[in-house]
Amino acid sequence: MLKKTLAALALGTALLSAGQAMAADYTIDKEGHHAFFNFKINHLGFSFITGTFADFDGTFSFDAKAPEASKVAVIIKTKSLTTQHAERDKHIKSKDFIDAGKFPEAKFVSTSVKSTGEKTADVTGDLTLHGVTKPIVVKATFNGEGDDPWGGYRAGFNGTSTIKLADFGIKAPGSASQTLDLDISFEGVQNK
Repeated sequence: MLKKTLAALALGTALLSAGQAMAADYTIDKEGHHAFFNFKINHLGFSFITGTFADFDGTFSFDAKAPEASKVAVIIKTKSLTTQHAERDKHIKSKDFIDAGKFPEAKFVSTSVKSTGEKTADVTGDLTLHGVTKPIVVKATFNGEGDDPWGGYRAGFNGTSTIKLADFGIKAPGSASQTLDLDISFEGVQNK
């Protein structure tokens, strides 16, 4: 009985260790411009304003065979927000909205990953924006992984989420502009 228990424990430990060893760490490829943190918000019920954050850093751990063990962490420089309109960008970054001077960084750190399909998952994590931290869910899709032409190994993902601005203490300019849609796409290069 003791031998069986020890054998089972050893096997379990070996499998657990093997699973952990297979997870790889990646750095999000912002240098090669293969990552985008875009947003869209309704403008007074008439149209949508779209924009992006141009400066960020991020890492993730991923194993396609054990996606639930994946982790991701991203820091976004809020002053890098652009909607291709200088005056509007200045206003959005002001105290009226995200107050980039007082809150120069937004951050997302995953807390759990739940598979929802063969290549999809709900990534739950803490989003810190405008000095407030709240949990959000990112609907993620795994695009694929493999060797790249530059001698590296990559994995790529898309993700979407919708946040309520009021949850982060941001006052919207009108009733149609209470939520912000996030559209994320990135490749990560495996760390060597």
